[in-house]
Amino acid sequence: MAMADTITFLGTAGARFVVISQILASGGLWLSLSGTEILVDPGPGCIVQSTKRKLKADKLSAIILSHRHLDHSADVNIMIEAMTQGGFKRHGWLFAPGDALETEPVVFSYLKDYLEGIEVLQEGKSYSIGNISFNTPIRHIHPVETYGIIFKTAEHTFSYIADSRYFDGLCQNYGGELLIINVVFLEPGRPIDHLSVPDAEHIIMELKPKVAILTHFGMTMWRAKPWEVAQRLSQQTGVRVMAAQDGMKFDLSQLANT
Repeated sequence: MAMADTITFLGTAGARFVVISQILASGGLWLSLSGTEILVDPGPGCIVQSTKRKLKADKLSAIILSHRHLDHSADVNIMIEAMTQGGFKRHGWLFAPGDALETEPVVFSYLKDYLEGIEVLQEGKSYSIGNISFNTPIRHIHPVETYGIIFKTAEHTFSYIADSRYFDGLCQNYGGELLIINVVFLEPGRPIDHLSVPDAEHIIMELKPKVAILTHFGMTMWRAKPWEVAQRLSQQTGVRVMAAQDGMKFDLSQLANT
């Protein structure tokens, strides 16, 4: 029997006030793809959220950081410690942009020896973990070096559109049956490099995935009830749009029925 391909949303908080208040959890994404376990963007509380959901860090093959901001990387050290069984089992890979590892590294130096290796993410490069490949097609517009990711399994292709201001190249570089989009703002116009609901609508209309999942909500999104926003976007785009919830597990086999 084939293993289920699933994405668990350990947290859906975006923007600092939602994260520091923990109105929503901020643990990142846990991917279980063809038997390969990958953790993406372990924000504050990842260790708590993952153990609570009985996800075993020592089964992880890799941790990926889209960028160095705290809401995406605060628990990277404890998750490396957990992945490597406290450093007793040299195991797993870390993938992160150069500026997360250089002048002010987000990973403690003693932990680097616990890992099998570290790969620096770069624009337009491809990587592989077990039987999963992924690429970081374009650098985003964000205050630090940031990349979204396209994942490819034997069955599926899906994109994680990480934090960014909207720009013309964004749509051209992503695709697949599923889009996961970090949508911080309800309305555009803020001088902060994050996507808003109209940006998400444009991306969904342009790329027409089978399913789009909104996550990483700021306060304006949370007050607007993300599930209602998703329902409206479904009607406007003709695409099944969902709002992620803390702890939600999405099974990629759902894509076949959409």
